[in-house]
Amino acid sequence: MHPPLLALEQVSLKAPIGQNLILDSISLKIDPGEFVALLGPSGAGKSSLLKLMNRLKSASSGAIHLRGKAIETLPVIELRQQVMLVGQACRLLGMTVTEALHYPLKLQAIAKTQRTDRVVAWLEQLHFPKEWLDRTELELSGGQQQLVAIARALVAEPAVLLLDEPTSAQDLGTATRILSVIQTQVKDRGLSVIMSNHQLDLAQMFCDRVLYLESGRLVKAQSADEVDWQALRQTLLTADERNLEEWGDDDA
Repeated sequence: MHPPLLALEQVSLKAPIGQNLILDSISLKIDPGEFVALLGPSGAGKSSLLKLMNRLKSASSGAIHLRGKAIETLPVIELRQQVMLVGQACRLLGMTVTEALHYPLKLQAIAKTQRTDRVVAWLEQLHFPKEWLDRTELELSGGQQQLVAIARALVAEPAVLLLDEPTSAQDLGTATRILSVIQTQVKDRGLSVIMSNHQLDLAQMFCDRVLYLESGRLVKAQSADEVDWQALRQTLLTADERNLEEWGDDDA
């Protein structure tokens, strides 16, 4: 029997100062070809959990395995080629969009002709405007930067795609189109996706499993078909209103 693609076992993360836990004893498994929604109120620890999965943060305790191997035993570049995170902001590090799209393929030592063919194919799938290609991040809006970050991750064709509020700056039509392309990769290539998203309509539309975090703990994991989406919306609304009043609305 093969191990799960990605597995977390009793993973905890302490706050930088003090003994408070940002994440507390998280255990979960992700198999190839899953599109998973990571939901919960602001401050629940969703962003921190995604960052643990590709070592942008290090767990205080517990273990994370990729295909049965502890992720800390893998070279960081190799891990992040397989488990790629698209954060809420895109940084091109002085590159043009074209250069940024080619960069992860250069790290994989893919020949220039093959890189170009792959980039062009993905840009066609994403209906990516050609006039963006020579721009730098300073010449892109927040929504455009977000789309570049998603395109850069898809071009790399990782095994696991971690999406942290990937469509927060998009209109519903654009968000639906982009997630449809990603869903095709889930079905055709066995890509695994873990997506935090406050837009529950999109989570309901595309995800087949839901993980619900609250106060750093994984309190529920169920099929999307089993979720009472109306009740979930009300729960999140109430929790976010409470958090906004007490602490502000930044996610951990």
